[in-house]
Amino acid sequence: MPVFAYKVRGSDGELQAGQVEAESADLLRKRFEEQGLAVTEVIQVKGARKQTGGFGRVKLTTLSIFCRQFSTMVDAGVSLVRCLDVLGTQTQDPRLKRILADVGERVEGGESLSRAMARHPKAFSKLFIGLVKAGEVGGVLEESLQRLSHFLEKDVELRRKVRASLTYPIIVVTFAFIVVIGLVVGVIPRFADLYKDLNIKEFPWSTQILIDISHGLLDRWYVYVGTIVIVLVSWRVFASTRFGRRVIDRMKLKLPVFGPLHHKICLARFSRTMGTLLSSGVPILQAMETVAETIGNNILSDAIMDARARIREGDRIGDPLEASRMFPPMVVHMIGVGEESGSLDFMLQKIADFYEMEVDSAIASLTSAIEPVLIVFLGVVVGFIVISLFLPLIKVIEELSK
Repeated sequence: MPVFAYKVRGSDGELQAGQVEAESADLLRKRFEEQGLAVTEVIQVKGARKQTGGFGRVKLTTLSIFCRQFSTMVDAGVSLVRCLDVLGTQTQDPRLKRILADVGERVEGGESLSRAMARHPKAFSKLFIGLVKAGEVGGVLEESLQRLSHFLEKDVELRRKVRASLTYPIIVVTFAFIVVIGLVVGVIPRFADLYKDLNIKEFPWSTQILIDISHGLLDRWYVYVGTIVIVLVSWRVFASTRFGRRVIDRMKLKLPVFGPLHHKICLARFSRTMGTLLSSGVPILQAMETVAETIGNNILSDAIMDARARIREGDRIGDPLEASRMFPPMVVHMIGVGEESGSLDFMLQKIADFYEMEVDSAIASLTSAIEPVLIVFLGVVVGFIVISLFLPLIKVIEELSK
């Protein structure tokens, strides 16, 4: 894990400083705040140890298949080392093959499976490690792997639907951009030369704008390219800061149309992840910390960590979630019922099913609505360019016909 230098003040005002390992700066801040310490500074001074070599990430689909096969072999009584050896031989993913070989060697050398997998954080997430560890402790590793496989399958399906809904708009917008650049760079200069030969000096405002843009792209293209590069780099730097991530994540929730969809996706991920962890025997405080890391939105993560802090003090889980105003009343009510009846994991899975259906419905509606809008947008843009180009010619023809 990365190492952070910190400065905090206690209730007596005394400044404390030191270095500590933590998953992230945000989680370290949360831990200090839960202890009643005022955080003055948290700076990463050392990166995470390179435990994965060049192994890299593994696709969720590949991990899902691996978990399903692993659980079947473990349930059949095959030893862990043998399972890892066979699955590493059979997999077509070279990164997973190298990772399983390393994990198998460590397990054979006496390490636990969860600890050996934790040495590959790019491949195995906190959720993955938490479920494997819970299965090891409870002696139900095959059940934990089955739950993990089911969770990954649901997550893959949700991501696939979201990507599919964005594919068409991205293609149309990209095509529109290419067409516009082609017209501005290749067609408009020819019309400009023609109008110059015709001694046309005054143009309609729309034609003049297009000619100015065309000349700008051809004569000072490096200015446009440099501006785009500066904007993209600045955005990446801003998004890499804690403040920037919070601003962007809040914008994601506030965006019209897409904001509610993003919120529903996060709620579905929260419910599915939390339910899977609790049903595998992971303690609720550890489960909430894992969920906060994997939900995909810092605003909701903060709400979950605040709720976790209040649960440590004895509050019920539903009350702080309701106070955050990030969780709809239906979610809070069902969580409360699950907590009362002792079936919180079941209720969370039901909430996840509901919001996944809501996401499906929202994506279908969005896709059906966005297609005609994009077609009209493309037609308006191209039509504006074509009409603006021919307006001076129309004016010349009208003068000649008088």
